[in-house]
Amino acid sequence: MGSGRLVKSFLFSISRRKPMKPDGEQLTLNRCLTTLDLVALGVGSTLGAGVYILSGEVARDTAGPSIIICFFIAALASVFAGLCYAEFGSRVPLTGSAYLYSYVTVGELLAFITGWNHLLSCVIGTSSVALAWSGTFDDLIGGHISKFFAENAAIGLPGLAPYPDVFAAFLIILLSGLLAFGVKESTTINKIFTAINILVLLFVAISGFVKGDICNWQITSDKLLNYTTENSLPSNTFGNGGFFPYGFTGTLAGAATCFYAFVGFDCISTTGEEVKNPQKSVPVAIIASLLICFLAYFATSAALTLMMPYYMLNKKSPLAVAFEYINWGPAKYAVAGDLCVLLGSMFPMPRILFAMARDGLLFHPLTKVTAKGSPAIATISSGVVAAVIALLFNLKALVEMMSIGTLFAHTLVTVCILILSNEPDSRAVDPEYSFLKPPSSPNSKSSKAVTILTILVIITAICLLLTQALDAISALEPWSLALVSIFAFAVLLITFFIWRHPQNLTKATFMVPLLPALPILTTFINVYLMVQLGAETWLRYAIWMLVGLLIYFLYGIWFSVQRRLQFYPNLKASRLELTAYRAE
Repeated sequence: MGSGRLVKSFLFSISRRKPMKPDGEQLTLNRCLTTLDLVALGVGSTLGAGVYILSGEVARDTAGPSIIICFFIAALASVFAGLCYAEFGSRVPLTGSAYLYSYVTVGELLAFITGWNHLLSCVIGTSSVALAWSGTFDDLIGGHISKFFAENAAIGLPGLAPYPDVFAAFLIILLSGLLAFGVKESTTINKIFTAINILVLLFVAISGFVKGDICNWQITSDKLLNYTTENSLPSNTFGNGGFFPYGFTGTLAGAATCFYAFVGFDCISTTGEEVKNPQKSVPVAIIASLLICFLAYFATSAALTLMMPYYMLNKKSPLAVAFEYINWGPAKYAVAGDLCVLLGSMFPMPRILFAMARDGLLFHPLTKVTAKGSPAIATISSGVVAAVIALLFNLKALVEMMSIGTLFAHTLVTVCILILSNEPDSRAVDPEYSFLKPPSSPNSKSSKAVTILTILVIITAICLLLTQALDAISALEPWSLALVSIFAFAVLLITFFIWRHPQNLTKATFMVPLLPALPILTTFINVYLMVQLGAETWLRYAIWMLVGLLIYFLYGIWFSVQRRLQFYPNLKASRLELTAYRAE
């Protein structure tokens, strides 16, 4: 009996939820951001690597000129996730993004895991962008920085970078100081950088359409064969030419990669407590920033593949090489616009740390703010960690880990939307529940049924993807067609039952359309992308998660604010009371 109570207490502890409007929680951040600030932040943190690096690699090796379709498919998937973030941003106008949304919907342990995943993507994203910018800048000045450190400070240890990238680390520390100084000041600089970046990409797009050649979208197989023969390459290295040189399957694979170019918009939802009108500004900024980024990616990737044949594009500096190809060499210095992406990618990290620390799941000093309402300790701490990683590590193998963290966060947010839309309604007076005839208003039983159905959808999607039937269907294998048909019917049936259950009538400034189909489709896409990642990536991810779970079970579960309120229900969650509780 005692062990039963212990297990029940443990399960209650990891599943306790935070109220949407916590009683007594002090909002210490400064509400100073406008819708324009948020749009600039979203564009600045999203628009960059996809154009300056990713576009060349995907076009050259995966999709060819059809990269413009890759970005369209990726943008569509990102918009689906963005709609879910937008609704939560209007319902829960606090800092924390996916971590907070999970906490108020599915409980403390999953919220911690979501926040820990988000931190992973932010830290690695910041480090990788800094390294990419450092490498580009070094190329522009003739490689003097890398040459100096390679000769005088070589590391030579397995798993680490060949030499420390001091410039990238310095860049992160510098911008961390700027972010710690003040939110409004840093967003003002971000708006300037973002405006420069957009002007640069507008120049790239115009240049491509002026100097481009439509023949580069119609490359013949003979021309491709001549190029591979001259360079002693296998004849099938670059596909078969034309607009779809690698076939439509190559375009779909490219779309999976291009999805990561839209990672970053969720930084908008971390600013809920720093926005003047979050219920309106957060949803508008998320959708607007995704639209702007899609138009920029579409135009610049089209221009890039028009300027030169896709098989000649450079993976590391596609724009710079393309400008040299059309004899506009000095224009390659435009790639310096990528710096705004670094500032934008750094912005969410301290806010997630701050939110988790304020809830007691991470260490209390991270909640310290400056007189201007900026989370200074969290900003400097996250900047130092990102700087150390950029200084010592070769991040080529770690970039996919960033994708796991982001995709997991996106998946949980979409699942939370399904659960939230079927939360018990205060007007629900009918305690009866029938699976075939649910009550007219959500109650605890119907809400629990929707949660179970949502879990079944996720399990069904994972089972389908692990069988690889979807990948084999292009070969018209009978077994794959049968499996896909069975799983598709199961998903449609579950979706139908979820749809039949009543939704909560509580309105928000923005609400996700096409419930429950859109969140379920988004979940399927995200799970599909995660399954495509390699075993080594999942192993590294498991190590990161092990560290996080140790922190939670050794610290967070004991110092959680919700745990304190569980034992002291009459106390408010003020910072002074929290400090006094910890002092005990």
